[in-house]
Amino acid sequence: MKLRVVDTNVILAANSAHSDISDECMASCITKLYELKANGIVVIDDGYRILREYQHKTDSKKCKGPGDVFLKWLLQNNANAKHCHQVAISEYEEHKFHEFPVPELEKNFDAPDRKFAAVANAHPQKPSILQAADSKWLDWHDDLKQAGINVDFVCRVDVLRFYAKKFPNKPQPNIHE
Repeated sequence: MKLRVVDTNVILAANSAHSDISDECMASCITKLYELKANGIVVIDDGYRILREYQHKTDSKKCKGPGDVFLKWLLQNNANAKHCHQVAISEYEEHKFHEFPVPELEKNFDAPDRKFAAVANAHPQKPSILQAADSKWLDWHDDLKQAGINVDFVCRVDVLRFYAKKFPNKPQPNIHE
């Protein structure tokens, strides 16, 4: 069983609600979510910060997109240890967690994304974080990897394209498997 923390943009990309992603990226995100439902375990926080973010950005009641369907499934299974593990993370200040794996990186990390890294670090098996197309994670993934947290870039071509557009004067990062 693969354990994964799922960044919200994977769900949004699966719903085709992320601007400028390719059809291949959308299909890859749909596949990853399907695989998690069939053979994986999603890791979330026990304070439901991640679930609240998913709910805020999607609509599990209408279930129009694959990401919405995934969220509805996760809401139905969040207490089922066969499908979902919940870990405690302690927020000592808004969007700051004791469990954040690289304290010196925290100030550069997007505040709403810190919970994903904290959840991955709080779980004893240090699950990978599924990431679709948020190019800022490319600057963070090496430090996270050194701390034992892998970032699985589902949309490698798209995320590198977004990075080059956003940071034209920076060299392209090397994404590790």
